[in-house]
Amino acid sequence: MATSDNDGHSTRDKILIAAATMIGEDPTARLSVRAVAARAGVSTGSLRHFFPTQQNLLDTVVAGMYDVAFPGDPLRDRDRPAVDRLVACLQQILALFGTGDKAREVWRSTFQAYVATPPSDGAVATYLALERDGRRRIEQWLAVLTDEGAIPAGDDDRRARFLGTVVNGLAIERALPADGPRLAFEEDTLRRAVLGVVHDDAPDPAG
Repeated sequence: MATSDNDGHSTRDKILIAAATMIGEDPTARLSVRAVAARAGVSTGSLRHFFPTQQNLLDTVVAGMYDVAFPGDPLRDRDRPAVDRLVACLQQILALFGTGDKAREVWRSTFQAYVATPPSDGAVATYLALERDGRRRIEQWLAVLTDEGAIPAGDDDRRARFLGTVVNGLAIERALPADGPRLAFEEDTLRRAVLGVVHDDAPDPAG
């Protein structure tokens, strides 16, 4: 069981806060055990107790960051059609990229970290963790709608990858000049993508 210090934070919480802060300051940061433990003010042994591997720590931190970013879940509003709910969920992900200057800064830092120069191991690990958790959330949304009988069963991994690619494309467009009502276009694009997924009965190309 995790113990609490005078500030009310348990050792585990302090580790997660330190790691999340480091990613917030530099999304390409390598979350080494020593660096995170030093930032949290705990021993490396304590960190290893709660997070035996660096991957486990990174996945837990990223999942927590998504939880903070998504305070409400539109999928729970069953008074709305399934397509509307899934579109609203995807809009939450897109909102993380911001608009205008914020969107340009996100794209600029992403380009510098992953495109302009060969990415470091830390940058790759962080990016893959973010992508993995984002895709997992989309898969969970699809699974809920399937269980409800709102959409037909299908390859949720393939569906989630497609929807994630659409969101990424729209996020990049947010950093570019626009000549019309971009948000309305974004919603229409997301809706068309969701409808394509919902009615997708194409065979798996790998099969």
